[in-house]
Amino acid sequence: MGPPILNHTMFRIKDPKASLAFYIDILGMELLDESPGGDFTNYFLAFPEEGKTLTKAEKAATKTSRMGVLELCHNWGTETDPDFKGYSNGNTEPGRGFGHIAYSVEDIQVETDRLTKLGVTFKKRPEEGRMRHIAFILCPDGYWIEIVPQKFPAKA
Repeated sequence: MGPPILNHTMFRIKDPKASLAFYIDILGMELLDESPGGDFTNYFLAFPEEGKTLTKAEKAATKTSRMGVLELCHNWGTETDPDFKGYSNGNTEPGRGFGHIAYSVEDIQVETDRLTKLGVTFKKRPEEGRMRHIAFILCPDGYWIEIVPQKFPAKA
């Protein structure tokens, strides 16, 4: 028996159309499974596994056995409720505590340029602040997503 793995994290989302378009079309994740409940739907996403082409059923079967899965939970009706204020992203009051998720890329500048062309909102660009090797973007629900290099520069 192998060790446990950190499988997924969950974000509550207001509008599944906007969020799925962001994570699939912009970040390049794929939908592993869509699981409706009584008054909500959970969407499980992950980056494609290199060299693997999975069927819809195979993707669904892997949602709890692979690392790096993102679960998006949509409570029905929030997307059309004019009084819905959204969810706390964890980085503002009230509800400060949760920080961010992150994904890694080979070249931060190439990814920054790609996301800029797609109109993604940045919280922090690589050229801003003291940490010049990372960036933060915001998803449609305001959650922070850090972009880190797959290989950190050597420390002097």
